[in-house]
Amino acid sequence: MPRDVNLLSYRHPDLIEAGCDEAGRGPLAGPVFAAAVILPKDFHHPLLNDSKQMSEKNRNILREVIEKESISWAVEQVDADEIDKLNILGASIAGMQRAVLKLSTKPEMLLIDGNRFRPLKGYQYETIVKGDATYASIVAASVLAKTYRDEFMTKLAQQYPQYGWERNMGYPTAEHIAAIKMHGYTPYHRKSFHCKELEPSLFDE
Repeated sequence: MPRDVNLLSYRHPDLIEAGCDEAGRGPLAGPVFAAAVILPKDFHHPLLNDSKQMSEKNRNILREVIEKESISWAVEQVDADEIDKLNILGASIAGMQRAVLKLSTKPEMLLIDGNRFRPLKGYQYETIVKGDATYASIVAASVLAKTYRDEFMTKLAQQYPQYGWERNMGYPTAEHIAAIKMHGYTPYHRKSFHCKELEPSLFDE
């Protein structure tokens, strides 16, 4: 599969850039994971593509490549309790900021997927809508965040097999909602997240 010709290697050729992204904003259960990645300017890989178009197999292959060939990378998780305290946007931003601070090389510019971020002292940043379909470093961060989260949820599913987390990753699928109705919530469920099938009174007009 050829590399997406629209995927850009960098935004600022003279700056050290870190791509930042998160995974897990929508689920009812589990942490949100965030990642920051600094790639070499000449990094290329034939599987690197729009992150939403990648298969699980290709993401797992790329995870090893990214960890080996990046200049620096870091992954952070923000658990359900903190998501409830901060709200999901705040938790996603906090996760990305913590990942940036863990990088062994300090970036001169942060490329943030989406349109929201909060200033991080000592760092410049730009928000980029659909950045995970545009810049290689953001795609790489998306791959790490997604694979680490999927791995976490798959392991957690062994502790709570009735919820099917190895398949739905905590998202509000029919299977997951039915399991909550039957078995209730776990400590890994986000108390601030609601869906009409579970709490219809909250959605009454």
